[in-house]
Amino acid sequence: MGRWTQYDEDDYRLPEGMKRVGYDASTGRYYFRDRDDSFWQGAEGSEYGELTRGAASASVPNDSDLEAAPTYSNGYQLLSADPNSTMAHKPNIDINASAYRTLFPFFLLIAVILLLVWRLVLSPGLSARENCPGETKAYFVQPGDSCWDIAKAHDIPFEKLQVLNPKLQCDPLMPGTTVCLPKGA
Repeated sequence: MGRWTQYDEDDYRLPEGMKRVGYDASTGRYYFRDRDDSFWQGAEGSEYGELTRGAASASVPNDSDLEAAPTYSNGYQLLSADPNSTMAHKPNIDINASAYRTLFPFFLLIAVILLLVWRLVLSPGLSARENCPGETKAYFVQPGDSCWDIAKAHDIPFEKLQVLNPKLQCDPLMPGTTVCLPKGA
Protein backbone atom coordinates (compact mmCIF):
# COMPACT_ATOMS: atom_id res chain seq x y z
CA MET A 1 0.00 0.00 0.00
CA GLY A 2 1.22 3.50 -0.75
CA ARG A 3 2.40 6.10 1.68
CA TRP A 4 -1.01 7.77 1.91
CA THR A 5 -4.19 5.87 2.53
CA GLN A 6 -7.82 6.68 3.07
CA TYR A 7 -7.05 6.72 6.82
CA ASP A 8 -4.96 9.88 6.39
CA GLU A 9 -8.14 11.77 5.53
CA ASP A 10 -10.78 13.01 7.95
CA ASP A 11 -13.87 12.15 5.87
CA TYR A 12 -14.44 8.73 7.43
CA ARG A 13 -14.48 9.99 11.03
CA LEU A 14 -15.85 13.55 10.95
CA PRO A 15 -19.52 14.46 10.72
CA GLU A 16 -20.74 15.44 7.25
CA GLY A 17 -19.82 19.02 6.36
CA MET A 18 -17.01 19.24 8.92
CA LYS A 19 -13.50 19.92 7.56
CA ARG A 20 -10.11 20.16 9.19
CA VAL A 21 -8.72 23.65 8.62
CA GLY A 22 -5.53 23.65 10.59
CA TYR A 23 -3.13 22.38 13.19
CA ASP A 24 -1.30 24.33 15.86
CA ALA A 25 2.06 22.64 16.34
CA SER A 26 2.86 24.39 19.62
CA THR A 27 -0.23 23.00 21.38
CA GLY A 28 -0.80 19.95 19.21
CA ARG A 29 -4.40 21.01 18.63
CA TYR A 30 -6.41 20.42 15.44
CA TYR A 31 -8.97 22.98 14.26
CA PHE A 32 -12.12 22.26 12.25
CA ARG A 33 -14.80 24.30 10.48
CA ASP A 34 -18.49 23.33 10.27
CA ARG A 35 -20.95 24.05 7.44
CA ASP A 36 -22.18 27.18 9.21
CA ASP A 37 -18.58 28.51 9.50
CA SER A 38 -18.33 27.81 13.21
CA PHE A 39 -14.92 26.72 14.51
CA TRP A 40 -14.31 23.57 16.52
CA GLN A 41 -11.13 22.43 18.22
CA GLY A 42 -9.83 19.04 19.20
CA ALA A 43 -8.32 18.08 22.54
CA GLU A 44 -4.83 19.39 23.12
CA GLY A 45 -2.15 16.93 22.00
CA SER A 46 -4.71 14.53 20.55
CA GLU A 47 -5.54 13.79 16.94
CA TYR A 48 -8.80 12.02 17.78
CA GLY A 49 -11.38 12.71 20.45
CA GLU A 50 -14.25 15.01 21.24
CA LEU A 51 -14.50 18.36 19.52
CA THR A 52 -15.39 21.46 21.46
CA ARG A 53 -16.90 24.55 19.93
CA GLY A 54 -14.50 27.48 19.83
CA ALA A 55 -15.49 31.15 20.08
CA ALA A 56 -15.51 32.32 16.45
CA SER A 57 -12.08 33.14 15.10
CA ALA A 58 -10.78 34.43 18.47
CA SER A 59 -10.08 30.87 19.61
CA VAL A 60 -8.07 30.07 16.50
CA PRO A 61 -4.43 31.09 16.74
CA ASN A 62 -2.99 33.37 14.10
CA ASP A 63 -2.99 31.88 10.61
CA SER A 64 0.79 31.60 10.40
CA ASP A 65 0.70 28.79 12.99
CA LEU A 66 -1.95 26.79 11.19
CA GLU A 67 -1.35 24.16 8.60
CA ALA A 68 -3.09 25.06 5.34
CA ALA A 69 -6.27 23.18 4.57
CA PRO A 70 -6.19 20.85 1.55
CA THR A 71 -7.70 22.35 -1.58
CA TYR A 72 -8.73 19.11 -3.32
CA SER A 73 -11.69 16.93 -2.47
CA ASN A 74 -9.41 13.90 -2.13
CA GLY A 75 -7.52 15.54 0.74
CA TYR A 76 -4.34 16.56 -1.07
CA GLN A 77 -3.03 19.85 -2.31
CA LEU A 78 -0.62 20.86 -5.05
CA LEU A 79 3.07 20.54 -4.30
CA SER A 80 3.74 23.74 -6.22
CA ALA A 81 1.58 26.74 -7.03
CA ASP A 82 2.00 26.22 -10.79
CA PRO A 83 -0.43 23.53 -12.04
CA ASN A 84 1.71 23.05 -15.18
CA SER A 85 4.78 22.26 -13.12
CA THR A 86 6.14 18.73 -13.19
CA MET A 87 5.94 18.70 -9.39
CA ALA A 88 2.21 19.47 -9.38
CA HIS A 89 -0.12 16.78 -8.06
CA LYS A 90 -1.84 14.87 -10.86
CA PRO A 91 -5.14 13.59 -9.42
CA ASN A 92 -5.80 11.16 -12.29
CA ILE A 93 -2.62 9.10 -11.89
CA ASP A 94 -3.20 5.50 -10.88
CA ILE A 95 -0.59 4.48 -8.29
CA ASN A 96 -0.81 0.79 -9.26
CA ALA A 97 -0.20 1.58 -12.93
CA SER A 98 3.06 3.35 -12.09
CA ALA A 99 4.20 0.29 -10.15
CA TYR A 100 3.64 -1.89 -13.21
CA ARG A 101 5.40 0.69 -15.34
CA THR A 102 8.41 0.33 -13.05
CA LEU A 103 8.42 -3.45 -13.41
CA PHE A 104 7.96 -3.44 -17.21
CA PRO A 105 11.72 -3.53 -18.07
CA PHE A 106 12.16 -6.54 -15.78
CA PHE A 107 9.34 -8.47 -17.47
CA LEU A 108 10.65 -7.44 -20.89
CA LEU A 109 14.10 -8.77 -20.03
CA ILE A 110 12.62 -12.08 -18.84
CA ALA A 111 10.63 -12.38 -22.10
CA VAL A 112 13.72 -11.75 -24.22
CA ILE A 113 15.72 -14.35 -22.30
CA LEU A 114 12.94 -16.94 -22.66
CA LEU A 115 12.71 -16.29 -26.41
CA LEU A 116 16.47 -16.66 -26.74
CA VAL A 117 16.42 -19.96 -24.84
CA TRP A 118 13.56 -21.22 -27.03
CA ARG A 119 15.41 -20.19 -30.20
CA LEU A 120 18.77 -21.73 -29.28
CA VAL A 121 17.84 -24.76 -27.18
CA LEU A 122 14.34 -25.92 -28.01
CA SER A 123 14.44 -25.31 -31.77
CA PRO A 124 18.06 -25.64 -32.91
CA GLY A 125 16.92 -26.43 -36.46
CA LEU A 126 15.85 -22.83 -36.89
CA SER A 127 19.20 -21.36 -35.93
CA ALA A 128 21.57 -23.81 -37.65
CA ARG A 129 21.86 -23.51 -41.43
CA GLU A 130 22.54 -26.89 -43.01
CA ASN A 131 25.00 -26.91 -45.86
CA CYS A 132 23.84 -28.77 -48.90
CA PRO A 133 26.15 -31.56 -50.12
CA GLY A 134 28.03 -31.71 -53.41
CA GLU A 135 26.09 -30.78 -56.52
CA THR A 136 23.19 -29.07 -54.75
CA LYS A 137 22.40 -25.50 -53.80
CA ALA A 138 20.59 -24.14 -50.74
CA TYR A 139 17.15 -22.58 -50.97
CA PHE A 140 15.69 -20.82 -47.95
CA VAL A 141 11.97 -21.36 -47.49
CA GLN A 142 9.90 -18.19 -47.67
CA PRO A 143 6.58 -17.62 -45.87
CA GLY A 144 3.77 -19.30 -47.83
CA ASP A 145 6.04 -21.85 -49.58
CA SER A 146 5.17 -25.55 -49.64
CA CYS A 147 7.24 -28.54 -50.76
CA TRP A 148 5.04 -28.96 -53.81
CA ASP A 149 5.39 -25.28 -54.80
CA ILE A 150 9.19 -25.37 -54.39
CA ALA A 151 9.50 -28.52 -56.54
CA LYS A 152 7.19 -27.07 -59.21
CA ALA A 153 8.97 -23.68 -59.27
CA HIS A 154 12.38 -25.29 -59.76
CA ASP A 155 11.21 -27.93 -62.30
CA ILE A 156 12.18 -30.98 -60.28
CA PRO A 157 10.00 -33.95 -59.39
CA PHE A 158 8.59 -33.95 -55.86
CA GLU A 159 10.15 -37.39 -55.20
CA LYS A 160 13.64 -36.06 -56.07
CA LEU A 161 13.12 -33.19 -53.62
CA GLN A 162 12.33 -35.74 -50.92
CA VAL A 163 15.43 -37.82 -51.80
CA LEU A 164 17.70 -34.76 -51.62
CA ASN A 165 16.16 -33.69 -48.29
CA PRO A 166 15.42 -36.86 -46.25
CA LYS A 167 14.93 -34.96 -42.97
CA LEU A 168 12.58 -32.37 -44.50
CA GLN A 169 9.09 -32.30 -42.97
CA CYS A 170 6.66 -30.89 -45.51
CA ASP A 171 3.64 -30.61 -43.23
CA PRO A 172 5.02 -27.88 -41.00
CA LEU A 173 7.38 -26.28 -43.57
CA MET A 174 8.84 -23.44 -41.55
CA PRO A 175 10.07 -20.23 -43.20
CA GLY A 176 13.84 -19.91 -42.95
CA THR A 177 14.52 -23.67 -43.24
CA THR A 178 17.08 -24.78 -45.79
CA VAL A 179 16.01 -26.99 -48.70
CA CYS A 180 18.65 -28.53 -50.97
CA LEU A 181 17.96 -28.31 -54.71
CA PRO A 182 19.99 -29.52 -57.71
CA LYS A 183 22.34 -26.79 -59.00
CA GLY A 184 20.81 -26.83 -62.46
CA ALA A 185 17.31 -26.21 -61.16
